[in-house]
Formats: sequence, C-alpha cells, structure tokens
Amino acid sequence: MRFLKGRRWVLGSILYVGLVLMMDLCMGNEEMMLSNNSSWWPTVTGMYIMGDSSVDCGDNTPFYPILHQNLSLHPCNGSDRTLLPQLLAKKMGLQYVKPFYSQNGSIEELLNGVNFGAAQATIMYPRSRSYQSLNQQLRQTFETIQLLQLQLGQETAKTLIESSLFYLSFGKDDLINYLVDDESATSPGYDGLNFTRILVDQMINVIENLYDANARKIVCMGILPLGCSPSVMSIRHNSTIGDKLGCENDVNLLVLEFNTRLEQKILDLNLKMRGAQFIFCDIYRAMMEFIFHPQAYGFEDAKNACCGLGKYGGMKGCLSPDMACHRASNHVWWDLYNPTEAVNILLANSAWSGDPLSSICRPITFKALGSSSY
Repeated sequence: MRFLKGRRWVLGSILYVGLVLMMDLCMGNEEMMLSNNSSWWPTVTGMYIMGDSSVDCGDNTPFYPILHQNLSLHPCNGSDRTLLPQLLAKKMGLQYVKPFYSQNGSIEELLNGVNFGAAQATIMYPRSRSYQSLNQQLRQTFETIQLLQLQLGQETAKTLIESSLFYLSFGKDDLINYLVDDESATSPGYDGLNFTRILVDQMINVIENLYDANARKIVCMGILPLGCSPSVMSIRHNSTIGDKLGCENDVNLLVLEFNTRLEQKILDLNLKMRGAQFIFCDIYRAMMEFIFHPQAYGFEDAKNACCGLGKYGGMKGCLSPDMACHRASNHVWWDLYNPTEAVNILLANSAWSGDPLSSICRPITFKALGSSSY
C-alpha cells in the first residue's frame, strides 16, 4: 500500500514533531500538564497498537467473516472506539487510532499511531486461521517505523518513536486454542505451564525488539479470566470443580500463570533497560472484581453473554447485532470472551488514574506515563 501523499506531508510532519518537542520543553513542570485533561499536553505523541479482539472488532482482518464465521462476527458492541486502547488514547489527548488496513496512505496519519491488531490474533499457535499473528503485526510495525525514518530522518523519527506508546494485548486466543485442542494439551512436554512460559518468552522477545527500535513506552495487557467467560463455562460446564460463580478454576490458574510470569519479566526489563517505561495491566484482577461484585459497579449479569447463543450465550458468538440483549451495559460479558463497553470504560478509568480500581496497571498508571518524559 502507498503511504505517501506528496512532499507537503513530509514538511508538515517535520513541523508537527518539532512543535511537539518544543511544547514539551516549554512545559517543563509535570504538574502543569496534569492540572486537567482539557489543557494537558501529552508527551505521548502517538499510539501503536498490536493485539487480538481486545483491540479490534474484526475490521482489520481481511476476509474476517469468512475466516471466523463459526465464532463471533461482532466481538464488540459497536466499533473499536468502544475498546480499551481507543478509550485510553482519547484520555491521552490522541485522535482515534486508525486500523492498519484503513490508512489513507499519508505520513500525517502515521504520526498519530496505527492499530495493527486483528481479532483472534495469536502469539504463536500454529493452527490459527488468523492472518494477523503477532509476528505479522510486528513486521507491519517495523515497516511503519522504517517509513517514518525514511521520510522524517533518523533523529526526528527516533524522537517520535521514543515519545509514542506501544500497546500490546495478546495471549487470550493462544490459551483458548490450547484448551480446546486435546492433541496439543496432551502432548508430552507441552503441558499448560510450559505453554505459558513459551508465550511469555515470545512476548518478552517482542518487547526487546521494540526497545531496540527505540520504543521506550510499552504497555502489556494481561489476559482476562477466561475460566469465567461464557464460552469456557458453556463448553466445560460440570467438567471440573468450579468456584461459587461456576468459573473454571483450572483455566483461570493457567491465565494467572501467564499474567504473573509476564508481569515479573516486565518488571525485570524495567530495571535492566535504560530509559524503559514498561507497564503491565492486570485485567484479570479488575474483571474478577466486576464478576464477583457486579452490583457494586452497576452490572446485573456477570455470567451470560449479551450477544450469543446457547448456554450462557457461549455456544455460538454474536452473529448479528440484532441478537444482542436490550441493555448491554447491564452485562459484564459481550460475547464469547470479550467484555462489554461498560466494562471497558471502567477498565480505562482504572488504568488511567486508578479509579475505581487502584494499581491495576503497574508500576505506574497511564496518566503518569503520559506525563513523564522519555
């Protein structure tokens, strides 16, 4: 695809980045930038998103309806503007981050960031039908960085990348595929703990590669409690001993293993890599709070999907928006595995400032990340 729209974009891009740098230098005082959202000038100048259905509604996956016809054609209620990274981008003063395949080809758009994410993208699962694996999204990211270097020059592009946020949200579909694939799950030496180690190692390798490409602000989202999702509960109902809500404990323990290992590795990288600002966001803990205390957060149903068919709405995904419940905001779950917009708003508020849930993003909040210089 073509990214160039003439030399006027190159000049405009250079002036834009120069303006950002000048404003950062002039502001100086962090507290001035945090006084209120309307006057806050962010040091995060763009957001580059990679991930699965937690960041994409299917619009960024070529032939998505054909590839995923038996799963969920509408993994979010509305557009990807209702998903967590877009809600956070808005809080950081950024424009809507456009999907990779809807770019109009201008350098100006690339400066704000790109959403490379694709519904059902995986880290490594070999039988995934998604064309947008982690490796492919990473290649697209590097190609975009190279284009910025070509058009802006090495130093200007370096400054832009250092001041941009790289948002990663993977692992959910790898674990889902692992759990429903009896052959993989029973292979010698391929138990759940080994599998989560492999997944985490791959994620850390991506973070290190991004750091080598001058990325300094990187956020990794943990996996939500799949053992409480409508799909897992409908498939494995009564197959194992669950908790008082019926969640599958063995599935959630696998998720916790992934999340815990990933967070520890990220904390280690923060200590080793100069200028690094790496964050882990504990989506699992936040979701479990909503699931076990739904009324406290305005939810009426923490078990059934708003849009789906079968037990818990988890046997078949959202094939048409007309299938959806009348008030999605009353539900924690939207479809097979994805939360509703109401949940995403609470997650965004908590990740941004620690309210209503504190410390789900560690070691600092998105607000603190946006106010810190690289």
